[in-house]
Amino acid sequence: MRLSTHTDYALRVLIHLAAKGDRLASIAEIARAFSISENHLMKVVHMLGRAGFVRTVRGRGGGIALARPPQEINIGAVVRHGEAGFDLADCPSCVIAPACGLNGALAQALGAFLAVLDGYSLADITVRKDALAALLGISKAAGPPSAPVHRLALSFPA
Repeated sequence: MRLSTHTDYALRVLIHLAAKGDRLASIAEIARAFSISENHLMKVVHMLGRAGFVRTVRGRGGGIALARPPQEINIGAVVRHGEAGFDLADCPSCVIAPACGLNGALAQALGAFLAVLDGYSLADITVRKDALAALLGISKAAGPPSAPVHRLALSFPA
């Protein structure tokens, strides 16, 4: 089975954010780290946000961060959200489909594939955070925290 580019990039974004820790990352930063298109990455991040895997912080100093702790992000769930469909072969349109057992075998194989991925969290695949950070060019210098910023509402006389 081969994952789509969309799912591949989604996993890369999550790995980058996990390696970054509690600091925000920008789409441009992640695109540079993996040498991938910022435009494509924006679509991927949008999907990850809708699925509840990442959150965005708007404004100056904003960026993206994990929406949940890495141990709560299941790799199988990410793959399911990233893939449009899991048709491994075009069985429904095949003339031998009514008598062929391939569709059942492929469904069983896909189930096994996803079951293995369901056994892993983002924390499991990012155990070597320091090595990942070094490979991705993530510095250990403190950056803006990913925690929400509490803003004071000020009122001025008119």
